[in-house]
Amino acid sequence: MNISSPPAIDTALVASLRAARLVVALTGAGISAESGLATFRDAQTGLWARYDPRELATPSAFARNPKLVWDWYAWRRECVAAAQPNPGHFALADLERRAHDFLLITQNVDGLHQRAGTRNVVELHGSIARVKCSREGTLVEHWDAPSNEAPRCANCGAFLRPDVVWFEEMLPERSLAAAEDAARRCDALLVIGTSAEVYPAAALPGLARERGALVVEINPNPTPLSMTADYVLRAAAGVLLPALVDRLACADD
Repeated sequence: MNISSPPAIDTALVASLRAARLVVALTGAGISAESGLATFRDAQTGLWARYDPRELATPSAFARNPKLVWDWYAWRRECVAAAQPNPGHFALADLERRAHDFLLITQNVDGLHQRAGTRNVVELHGSIARVKCSREGTLVEHWDAPSNEAPRCANCGAFLRPDVVWFEEMLPERSLAAAEDAARRCDALLVIGTSAEVYPAAALPGLARERGALVVEINPNPTPLSMTADYVLRAAAGVLLPALVDRLACADD
């Protein structure tokens, strides 16, 4: 295991990434935190400080008080809309353009990767920007917003909810299958800003290693993955990723 930080990026790592046919990046809350977005559990601030996350992000919580849950996510949507992609997001978009083949798998729901220009994205936990019917599951683009309750589906009358994965819910089958398939096929997996503790996403590095892929952790903090990753780059994504992509660009030139 090699631990390094910018600008000391191992030449062998750069060579391996250049040679990889498929590069996969798995991102978590850490990269969004660098854009000023609080992690999920840190987002209970101000008037939300008295609530436990599980009171705001479970099907049972929504059934008990759909208005409370709707308002919480409406506030979070405002925070996300005000945030901007950081250099780490833009570096991954640049990496996608340089790689032979590239897939970004994210546990984040903020859409910052797409706003930075990354096109091939699997959203494991959905998107806070989307709203769907809680009964039919169909996406809804427009709705009335009454002051006394959560908005309802114009088609069936059920309450609307954010298109995100809550506690007690399964990940979208197609998204998880795409992520697992990419982990099994990739030559290099970059694990960026994630605690490596939330399953099933935390199992993806193991799938990649079983097939002989290079596993690189990019995180300022140690995680359970740190002991098994081929490289551990102990730095923030917004610092490390631009430096890594610059090294790749120099090698290409």
